[in-house]
Amino acid sequence: MDLSIIIKGIFFFLQTSTGVLGNIIILTCYAHIAFNERKLMPVDSITSHLAFVNIIVLLTRGIPQTMTSFGLHNILNHHGCVFVIFVYSTVRALSVCITCLLSLFQSVTIAPATCSWACLKMKIPQYLMPCSFILWLANMVICVGLLFYTTVPQNGTIPKYTISTGYCHVKFPSELVFNVYGAVYTTRDALIVWVMIMSSGYILFTLYRHNKQVRSIRSSNSSKSTAEMKAAEIVICLVILYVMFYGIDNIIWIYMIIKTSASPDIVDLRVFFSSSYASLSPFLIISFNKKIQQKLCIKCIS
Repeated sequence: MDLSIIIKGIFFFLQTSTGVLGNIIILTCYAHIAFNERKLMPVDSITSHLAFVNIIVLLTRGIPQTMTSFGLHNILNHHGCVFVIFVYSTVRALSVCITCLLSLFQSVTIAPATCSWACLKMKIPQYLMPCSFILWLANMVICVGLLFYTTVPQNGTIPKYTISTGYCHVKFPSELVFNVYGAVYTTRDALIVWVMIMSSGYILFTLYRHNKQVRSIRSSNSSKSTAEMKAAEIVICLVILYVMFYGIDNIIWIYMIIKTSASPDIVDLRVFFSSSYASLSPFLIISFNKKIQQKLCIKCIS
């Protein structure tokens, strides 16, 4: 087996295994907190939802990609391909949407305590579950076309207007459908990035204003305010991580749309960057989150 193939397979295996482990750690810690405290804070619920979705992202993309990179072929039948591609496309979009939801929630949380903001802050927790359901449903509807266009590779060739993952093909019937599909996905991601950038800009502005006030005023709410600011910093870092990896992912995606077909190396490169956010974000969350760090320390001591 060629050395480059082995190296590629090892990279995908490490990315998948470490990412799944990191997200499982987050879910386990939050499950322990929920069991002991009987509830989770809204930001913790969103973060645990993100970790759950990221696990599915890594399992549905990382495992088959690792097997394909090591030279294994025909690992999925038609129904397996349809299931894996549909689920991955849905949860990949959900990972981005939940990060956006987290940034919006945090921007509202640290907003000034005016009457209108106070009312919104009180209502947001009860809207989280319906909002999550809507996000799942909306992204499943957007990806429903993949149920009809996904198939197993045949004869080792990649037809025109086909997106190949190596183990499955998404074969579009015409150039128009191919371009519409690409435009819808690119527009969706661009809108999400715009919303996250706007909310992150507001968070940065609020953080700057807060730091100026803290230097001159020390109030009884400072500890709570500091905790909110720490949570806001996590969100900023997650948004930066998203923009970096998914920005590269979308650049490669646009290139693939223009070329209508791409080499396996380009496809593998896109898979690596599109999975990097799900793989690295849990370790970023752990490094900032005091609750998770405390739970991990307790486990280590015990």
